[in-house]
Amino acid sequence: MTVGAPVIAIEAVAETSIARTVGNMLGKNFRALNATRAGVSDIRKLADEARMVPLLIFVDKVQRFSATQTDDLLAICEEGTADFIGATTGNPYHVLTPALVSRSTILKLEPLNIEEMELVIQRGIIHLQNNSVKIALTPHQIRLIAGRSGGDARRALTTLESLAVGHTQAIVTVTDAMLEEVYAAAPINHDRSGDAHYDIVSAFIKSMRGSDPDATLYWLACLIDGGEDPRYIARRIMIHASEDVGLADNTALQTAIAAAQAVEKIGYPEAQIVLAHAALHIARAPKSMSACRGISSALQYVATQPPAAVPLHLRDAHYKGAAALGHIGYRLPHDDPRGWVEQVYSPIPKGTFYQSDARDAATFEKRADDYWKRLTGNAHNQE
Repeated sequence: MTVGAPVIAIEAVAETSIARTVGNMLGKNFRALNATRAGVSDIRKLADEARMVPLLIFVDKVQRFSATQTDDLLAICEEGTADFIGATTGNPYHVLTPALVSRSTILKLEPLNIEEMELVIQRGIIHLQNNSVKIALTPHQIRLIAGRSGGDARRALTTLESLAVGHTQAIVTVTDAMLEEVYAAAPINHDRSGDAHYDIVSAFIKSMRGSDPDATLYWLACLIDGGEDPRYIARRIMIHASEDVGLADNTALQTAIAAAQAVEKIGYPEAQIVLAHAALHIARAPKSMSACRGISSALQYVATQPPAAVPLHLRDAHYKGAAALGHIGYRLPHDDPRGWVEQVYSPIPKGTFYQSDARDAATFEKRADDYWKRLTGNAHNQE
């Protein structure tokens, strides 16, 4: 860490303790502010103090600072008046001003692993015993609490405290029923306005795309347990029915649309089965991105190239005088026994946009490639 440069810690766990420890290491007086309560005057008072004694200023929930407060804070740091550490549970690139981000060192604090969480819980048990509160948990229960705390030591210790307090017996023996009661009103961390929402949705999408049904169901369960709107989940499934499955299995989009209509009518809890049905169809289906890549390439071409003229034989001929304008020569494919005729449909070279994703599986796209190869000698009808 560069002394004087702002430091932003994200996914903060025990952030105040970490900042205080840094202050001790630097030999500076520690001053903490909460951005939800501190004003510009509080920051300026600390600036005055910092001119007399070395300070480390810590701001919790720094994303709540206004632009004016942030500017005052940056001025203090850039002048070398004080050091600053901020903490936010949001993504700093989304929730902080660009000026603060550009002048900061961003440190992401990762969740504790399950073994570290178990050690935290064991230390919590010892702390309770030292305060005359004895609690008995089995190794399985300790691991369960560790696993369900999401790498957050505070959550694990809060759970432990909830189990221990309010009992009259000398030793509180924790039962599975007690654990279930504690967790009944404590859903997993799924802040629908923050990173947790987007990260879980991203994992859900990538698991469907990656054809992992177990991961698909896990992340879907996280979304459902977190209270996500089933209509939102259904919309994501519909998108990826075309984006990731596409022409490999056209029935995937039908399933996704049916699921979206179903959740509108039934809602939770039964909607979870419908969503699982549709999500597993995407996960289990063969994959093709030809539709997604094709339209993306075509849109880019249209946006960057001069417009192509419609060939005369394709132009509207349903009015008097069209033939005089040269709108003639169109050949109806259905008039040919093969259902196809060779004619120009655009000045764009064939194969410019559409690239088949057909693989060895007997997908629609593979069957289509085989058909066109038999009919025209080219699998994609692109000559």
